[in-house]
Amino acid sequence: MTTIIDVAALAGVSTATVSRVLSRPERVAQHTRERVLAVVRTLGYAPNIAARSLRTLRAAKILLTVPDISNPFFASVIRGAEEAARDAGYAVVVGDTRHDPEVEDQYAEMLSRREVDGLIFLGHRLPASLKPLLSRDGAAAPIVNGCEYSPDIGVPSVHIDNAAASSDAVEHLVALGHRDIGIITGPTISPISRDRLAGAMAAAERHGLADHLHLCIGDYSAASAFIQATELIARRGPGAVTAIFCFSDEMALGAISAIAEAGLSCPDDISVIGFDDLPFARFFQPALTTIAQPKGMIGRRAVELLVDILRDVDSPTRHVTLHHELIIRDSTAAPAQDSSGSMAGDVLDGRKVMMAGETHIPAVSGRYRNR
Repeated sequence: MTTIIDVAALAGVSTATVSRVLSRPERVAQHTRERVLAVVRTLGYAPNIAARSLRTLRAAKILLTVPDISNPFFASVIRGAEEAARDAGYAVVVGDTRHDPEVEDQYAEMLSRREVDGLIFLGHRLPASLKPLLSRDGAAAPIVNGCEYSPDIGVPSVHIDNAAASSDAVEHLVALGHRDIGIITGPTISPISRDRLAGAMAAAERHGLADHLHLCIGDYSAASAFIQATELIARRGPGAVTAIFCFSDEMALGAISAIAEAGLSCPDDISVIGFDDLPFARFFQPALTTIAQPKGMIGRRAVELLVDILRDVDSPTRHVTLHHELIIRDSTAAPAQDSSGSMAGDVLDGRKVMMAGETHIPAVSGRYRNR
C-alpha cells in the first residue's frame, strides 16, 4: 500500500510538505504543489482521513442545515457548498430541520460534540444550544449563516440585499403600469420576508401607491399561494389587483394556478412575478419573471467564510452581500387597463411604461435583463 513516505520520496519533498499540500494547499508554492499532486495521482495515494482527524482533532466535516430540504432552492445552495468544501478538504453533512427549533438544536449538538468542525445554517434562527459557544468564542466560533441576514444573530453571513431585490420587482410592475399589486409574503417571523416586504413598500411609497398594495401571508409553498391568490383574485371592481408579487417562485406557480382556476390568464389578466429563479422558472407556462439569486455562490461563499474561521485566517469580510438580478420573462406585461381607466403606455410618475414593441424597465438596484 502506498504511504505518504513513498509520495514524499518520489516528489523529492518532506512528508510534512505532502501533508500541507493535501490539507492546506494554499500554503505551498504552486510548482511544488503541482509536483506533489502529480505523484499522488500516479501512485494512487489516498490519505487516511480517520487517522489524520484523530491527530489534528479535526472531523474534516462541515454541517449544513436547511429548513426544508424539499425546497429546490436549497438544492443549488447545497451543491455550491459541497463543491467549495471538497476543494478545501471537507465533507458536508446535510441536516433537514423542517423549521423545528428542537431539530435545529439536535443537529447543532454535533458541533458541540466535535463530530463536525463547523456549522452553516440556512434558516433564520441560531440554535439555542450554540449561544454559549458564540458568547465564549465570538468571531472565532465556527458558525456561518447563509441566505438570511440578521445583525442580531452575530455570526458571519452570505445573502443578497432582499429589500433592494424586492424593490426592483415592484418597480418593474409599476413601470409596466400596474397600480393595484397583490403581495404574497413568507412567514413574517423570517428576516427575509420582513426585508422583502420593506423593499416592496418602499418602492410603492416612491410612487404614491402604498395604499394600493394588497398584502397576504404565505409560507413559501405553492399551496399557500394558491389559497391567498384565490382570495386576491376574488376582489373585483375598483382596486382589483392586476399583478401579484410572490416572495418565492414556488408561490408564484401557485398564484398562476389560481389565476387559471378562476378562468383568467397570466399575464393578460394578471401578471405574476416570483423570487429565486428556480431551474423550472424559465420552462413554466408562461415563463416566470423573477428575481434571480446566485444560489450556488451563496453556498460556496458560506463555506469559504467558515473555512477562513477554521484556519484562523484574518478576514475583514464578515458579511457578504451578493448581486441579485431581475429576470424578465413572459409572466409580466402591461395591464390592459389600469384601475383609473388609463391605457397602458401612459406616463406614470415621469416613467414611460411598456408599449407595443417596446419595453423600458427602470433598474433601481442590482441588474435586470430579458430572457
